[in-house]
Amino acid sequence: QLQLVESGGGLVQPGGSLRLSCAASGFSLNDYVIGWFRQAPGKEREKVSCISNSGSSTNYADSVKGRFTISRDNAKNTVYLQMNSLKPEDTAMYYCAAGASCFRLISYTYWGQGTQVTVSS
Repeated sequence: QLQLVESGGGLVQPGGSLRLSCAASGFSLNDYVIGWFRQAPGKEREKVSCISNSGSSTNYADSVKGRFTISRDNAKNTVYLQMNSLKPEDTAMYYCAAGASCFRLISYTYWGQGTQVTVSS
């Protein structure tokens, strides 16, 4: 069964940190660009970050630049999203997805079920 599973979400105070993980089973992440997306209630889905197959190229939304870091460990078939200096506006369900292109939403073939991140005091 081909699937992506996110983990690492939770409740954190403003200014805190979380590290999200995206693990693949049934296929190799080495062949795919991986993107992290988020969606808050009543808002559209937003691409937060993406990373190339090799990990040599990354991209971030302006809203998270300087605070979030995407990385991948192809040997572990896992991609990470380190989130620092979290703000209440970062509260959302976070999803990872595997695709062919960082910038073409339609290219993302596999999606995880999501992990909830809540930033609140």
